[in-house]
This record gives sequence, structure tokens and C-alpha cells, in this order.
Amino acid sequence: MDIYVGNLPYSTDEEELSELAGQFGEVTRAVLIQDRETRRSRGFGFITMPNDNEARKAIEELNEKEHGGRTLVVNEARPREPRTPRNDY
Repeated sequence: MDIYVGNLPYSTDEEELSELAGQFGEVTRAVLIQDRETRRSRGFGFITMPNDNEARKAIEELNEKEHGGRTLVVNEARPREPRTPRNDY
């Protein structure tokens, strides 16, 4: 199951994100989303956990939990919606 984790402190790295969910089970992937130009964290990321029960437990335990002075938003990731092309002339 893919999990969305939002409102992360900008200082969070992928290892810390993996460890956060790893308390509840196996994490196969942890990715932080970065700004394309500055390479700075955008404050959210995604975690992949192969066991759905462990993933649900992680969501339940981490959602609205304070981490690094911020209240996390954690839920099951939704599929990305198609983007319309931008016309920047």
C-alpha cells in the first residue's frame, strides 16, 4: 500500500521518513518530493509498505501525530490525476 505523508518538517530526509513508518512494519520505499529548481523538500512524501495491515496501522498511528514540531497528515495515497499541459509562452 502506498501512503501519503504530508506536513513534514523540511529537514526530514528519506531515511527518517522510512524509520517513521518502519515502527509499524516493513517499508520497501520512502520518497520525499522535492522542488525541481531548488531541490528543497516540498514537505511531503510517500511510503510503500507491502503489508496492508501494517500500512493501515501506520496511517492510524501517524495521522495527526506531531513530528518535528508539525502535525502530520497521513493517509492512503490516491492515484495521481492526469495533468493538463501548461501553455507558458
